[in-house]
Amino acid sequence: QVQVVESGGGLVPPGGSLRLSCAASGNIFGMNTVGWYRQAPGKERELVAAIYSGGRTKYGESVSGRFTISRDKIKTTVYLQMNSLKPEDAAVYYCKWVVGAYDVWGQGTQVTVSS
Repeated sequence: QVQVVESGGGLVPPGGSLRLSCAASGNIFGMNTVGWYRQAPGKERELVAAIYSGGRTKYGESVSGRFTISRDKIKTTVYLQMNSLKPEDAAVYYCKWVVGAYDVWGQGTQVTVSS
């Protein structure tokens, strides 16, 4: 089984930065596609950023240029560096690992952007 755990959320003022981590454990083989999503109250879950098995990355339009997705050398942790945070970035951030035919989600980490 694969488990995914997010961390790094918290309270940050507008313009600030946070780095989220998504750590996977269990039967992970090869390079996995990993996505960061977020869901704000009353809104649908949306894709924030993704990193594909070949290393290509994709960003949501609202975060492009401010957020960066990356993975560590041993390929078990994916990061989301968030800079120039805005109040509208506040949400619960979720990580999803694609493991074979399955999607494995973490429990989410809260990001609050407020002065």
